[in-house]
Amino acid sequence: MATFLFDKIIFGPVTSRRLGKSLGINLLPASRKVCNFNCIYCECGWTQNIKDPSLYLPSRDEVRLALELRLSEMKDMDRPPDVITFAGNGEPTLHPSFPEIIDDTIGLRDKYFPETKIAVLSNSSRITLPGIREALLRIDMNILKLDSAFDLTVRTHNQPRVNIKVAELIRNLKEFNSRLIIQTLFLRGVYNGKVIDNTTPEEITAWLKALEMIKPSEVMVYTISRDTPEGNNLHKVPVADLRKIAAMVRKLGITARVSG
Repeated sequence: MATFLFDKIIFGPVTSRRLGKSLGINLLPASRKVCNFNCIYCECGWTQNIKDPSLYLPSRDEVRLALELRLSEMKDMDRPPDVITFAGNGEPTLHPSFPEIIDDTIGLRDKYFPETKIAVLSNSSRITLPGIREALLRIDMNILKLDSAFDLTVRTHNQPRVNIKVAELIRNLKEFNSRLIIQTLFLRGVYNGKVIDNTTPEEITAWLKALEMIKPSEVMVYTISRDTPEGNNLHKVPVADLRKIAAMVRKLGITARVSG
């Protein structure tokens, strides 16, 4: 099984395909992935039991202290990050202190690097929770997943462990009133003996209609970049094809960015 895990609360800065020089925050265990999705392409590997009482999550204070130490070091070196990114080993909004940690991060960002943006990479599954939604609306870049406009494709590609209805998800994303960025990972290959491809004309047409409804400020179009749990069964989508998809997004009047 492919596994790429972050072993610290604060990691980087790393050079991100989509975000530039990114200082990462991992709110999840250092030893394993914790997520309510089980995406077949996830670089962190397959999702295990997320309700294991022995799982160790860093406390709010631990996150704040680790972040302040790293920002202070970077300030002394005059090395501002482009963005502080909540990512790491799974879904960051699962942390029970997520809203409070966002507040701490905003305060530390303002203290050390007020020009730096704050981003959250999320699978969109918890945006209906008031505390999560309000926290996301306090940051600069809500980067929320929508890999398809079809329930079957989402069940296959993302394998959510919570009840996700795409039509409802689209309505919830629309309620952000354009204060969000949609991220969509495109891939092709075979899973459980069946051909999968979310770049077909049918998929793209439905996805573009969803974007018209959501009206995001930006769309991030990308593909797999590291090994996946499915090994050689899943394949990157060529950059030329991603650029064609992005061009269709731009025709809607929405900014689109490609990461191959």
